Amino acid sequence: MSKSAQTASPIPDGPAARSGYEGPYKIRLAGYRIGEEELEAVREVFASGILTNGPRTSRFEEVFARRHQVDFAVAFANGTVALTAIYLALGIGQGDEVIVPSMTFISSATSVLHAAATPVFADVDPDTFNLDPVDVARRITRRTRAILAVHYGGQPADMDELQALADDAGLLLLEDAAEAHGAIYRGRSVGGLGKAAMFSFTPTKNITTGEGGIVTTHDGDLAAALKLLRNHGQTSLYQHNSLGFNWRMTELQAAIGEVQVGRLDTILAVKQSNAARMADRLRSVSRVRPPTTLSDRRHVHMLYTLLLDKDRDSVMAAMASAGIETRIYFPPAHRQPIFATMNANLPVTEEVSKRMLSIPFHSLLTPNDMEEIASALEAAVTSGPEGLQPGPGDTEGPRFRRP
Repeated sequence: MSKSAQTASPIPDGPAARSGYEGPYKIRLAGYRIGEEELEAVREVFASGILTNGPRTSRFEEVFARRHQVDFAVAFANGTVALTAIYLALGIGQGDEVIVPSMTFISSATSVLHAAATPVFADVDPDTFNLDPVDVARRITRRTRAILAVHYGGQPADMDELQALADDAGLLLLEDAAEAHGAIYRGRSVGGLGKAAMFSFTPTKNITTGEGGIVTTHDGDLAAALKLLRNHGQTSLYQHNSLGFNWRMTELQAAIGEVQVGRLDTILAVKQSNAARMADRLRSVSRVRPPTTLSDRRHVHMLYTLLLDKDRDSVMAAMASAGIETRIYFPPAHRQPIFATMNANLPVTEEVSKRMLSIPFHSLLTPNDMEEIASALEAAVTSGPEGLQPGPGDTEGPRFRRP
């Protein structure tokens, strides 16, 4: 039995933990490292009697900001409200547009709606699945206020090119770094590459607090505005000078988060090693293209998303039969019913979305797990229905040309 098949207590002997999930998969898509240090941090919070608005939140913010080389970090209950808070604090609202990719989790776009602004979908690079600056330039209008660069799967977007576009048009460049804790772009940490950035801490991320989010920025005034927004606009006890919300992170989450930041480098080292191992293993497997990693940035591989020249449903079914969970990260946001009336024209996103598949890639996977995943994938793509047919002039299988 694969090590990933074993169920365990959430706090096992040793530094790593599993979810305790019992189901049809012996190798799950996501897993998290939680150990005795997190449990002790939670005990300390309970013993303190302060469960919210306390010192652990401030400590977590300081540790996270220092790790990501930014001046300020403001913690939130989750990533969606953190993104919404950025827009509200920057005065983005009704009548404004924010350019976003569709190849992302839905909240990258719905958070714009929560601020009463309008998301405008732009296409992605066919290799990295990050925003294509050329297509972004075509989407800028007089109503555009900001560009939201999503670092897909943990690989930084083309931030210099996007910043140049933003500067030329007088726009704000923002980062959705939900999947990119610890990622590096041309020697600089994500989280400080634009006006502000959002990170998420759901259990699928490289580090987790269960739920939670954080905003990083170099702008002290923006950080102050964000702190007011998350706590009812309260400047002192029962003094409310502006409209705000209850978007606070709990002290329990913050205590876990502080410990998790200390684990980040170990987690990323495991993922770097596993990414190299998996790319080498799949290099000779036909009908599969491993993720593209650009040499001028550090990809932290929160996701490991492949492109298939093969009927995807059959591959997913074969992987499930082998006890290996897979998922489509992500069904394009512009195809969701909430955005159906927008009629966005995104040919690269559409084509990529038909072929992409994410395989398990959390930091608890062993070399044996990795080989089991790769072997199951190889078997799945070399049997059953034939691969997808390339389009006219496309002779490279699962590679895509910009329209």
